Amino acid sequence: MTAPSPGRPLSHTERTRHRRLREQGSLDRAELDAVLAAGFVCHLGVTVDGTVMVVPTVYGSDGSTLYFHGSVASRSLVASPGTTVCVTVTHVDGLVLARSVFEHGINYRSAMIYGVPRLVTDEEEKLAGLRCLTEQSAPGQWDYARRPSRKELAATALLALSLDEASLKIRTGPPDDGDTPDAELGLWAGVLPLNTSWGALEPAPDLAAALAPPPHLVRRAGAVV
Repeated sequence: MTAPSPGRPLSHTERTRHRRLREQGSLDRAELDAVLAAGFVCHLGVTVDGTVMVVPTVYGSDGSTLYFHGSVASRSLVASPGTTVCVTVTHVDGLVLARSVFEHGINYRSAMIYGVPRLVTDEEEKLAGLRCLTEQSAPGQWDYARRPSRKELAATALLALSLDEASLKIRTGPPDDGDTPDAELGLWAGVLPLNTSWGALEPAPDLAAALAPPPHLVRRAGAVV
């Protein structure tokens, strides 16, 4: 699995075409990679028995493929292979507070990926995909913790979704009502930023007191997400 060439634009299909707020749309593959790299939880939209389900799950991206997983007993994951799904990843960066409620909004980065996921059955790729998932959320943890056993691998469904068909939207900056009559109302307008961060490590209650956390988790604690 090779990463896409730098600068290659996103695909332009009927599903990924920007219909509203086109100025917030982007076809920059590097921006898609940045949005995916900034998170580790996605929402999987899939139809199961005629009913639409949207399921949160962890993911990892290697630059060309999105991996997500769960139990083999999960109805949404079992139904996904052979079925077109939509996976979304969204980051909220702040509230955009205008003079009127109608003009309020949010600063955000959002990606939607469409396609038919494939069930990963090759053991080598499955381990690589699970490593991708683990390292996306906790870099360094794959080499620190025990690897999955064969029994655990058999109980885990890993799906791979190509990033070939994706849509991206990003909104930044202040409210844009400065040149409207509302600007004369004498009301405050601006952005209330939203920052998320990791907290202090909380050791398991049965952990030996002398056992210190590994350096990669110490570095992760307190980092801005």
